[in-house]
Amino acid sequence: MIRKLMELPPIQREILTALINLARQKGTIRGEEIAGVIDRNPGTIRNQMQALKALGLVEGVPGPKGGYKPTREAYEALNIEDIEEEVPVPIYRDGVLVEGATVAEINFTTVRHPYLCHAAIKVLGDIRNFNIGDKIQFGPTPVNKLRIRGDVRGRDDTDNVILCSILEMVSLPKKPIREYIPDKMVFVAPNATIQEAARTLIEHDIHGAPVKDKGKLVGIVTFTDVGRAIAEKKMKSLVKEVMTGDIITIDAEQTLNDAIKVLDEHKIGRLVVTEKGEPIGIITKTDVLSELAVY
Repeated sequence: MIRKLMELPPIQREILTALINLARQKGTIRGEEIAGVIDRNPGTIRNQMQALKALGLVEGVPGPKGGYKPTREAYEALNIEDIEEEVPVPIYRDGVLVEGATVAEINFTTVRHPYLCHAAIKVLGDIRNFNIGDKIQFGPTPVNKLRIRGDVRGRDDTDNVILCSILEMVSLPKKPIREYIPDKMVFVAPNATIQEAARTLIEHDIHGAPVKDKGKLVGIVTFTDVGRAIAEKKMKSLVKEVMTGDIITIDAEQTLNDAIKVLDEHKIGRLVVTEKGEPIGIITKTDVLSELAVY
């Protein structure tokens, strides 16, 4: 039975951590490479590798391109989940992506403190260039799209953990967009007057509606379009003359995170949500913000 994390000497934990980090990128790793990363004598690495092999934590690979590989037990010894098809969680240092690194675990501390929120971020990858005061960003995570921004307040090289003070943290629900749109879809006719369009928007307490002509979606009209026509003294304008014809849509099965990307990319305030090509609703920036407000 392998030793648990707390029973492994610091030097062995440090070597195992470096081996796992390097092996994720290159496969088989030579002792000299590990020595260079953790700034130890190659002879020390070789001696410790014999002990780690005896514990079943390291596998030796013979041949000119040989070296060492971590076993599944090595991941267990360091409390690291070995995921076959992992989705990397990116890490940024001072706005620059840290190549080959991913978040393995996030542990929040001081969550009850009225002014501070700290986290211990276990990382797979090289963290030795992180220093106190560096700006750090993690995420998004694959499921809940969690993003964290903060400042580095410490580093534990033995366990490959970055300690940070959290300044911003955002997470988006993973439910599909269909969960956030009204049950009833409101349309406006292209030949309706802007006064009729305004009454429809006010009656349903919405700021925009798709325009449908003979069963086909031809545009979208908003209060901004109506207000612009009034400001330009085009009081007799029809909806088809003031609407936006370039319709940006998103599928109902996509997520809020997908919606945010499309809204930002096109610099717009609302999207038409479709299902099998048919419009079923509208989602706006306000809808997204309201979902982020948790009470």
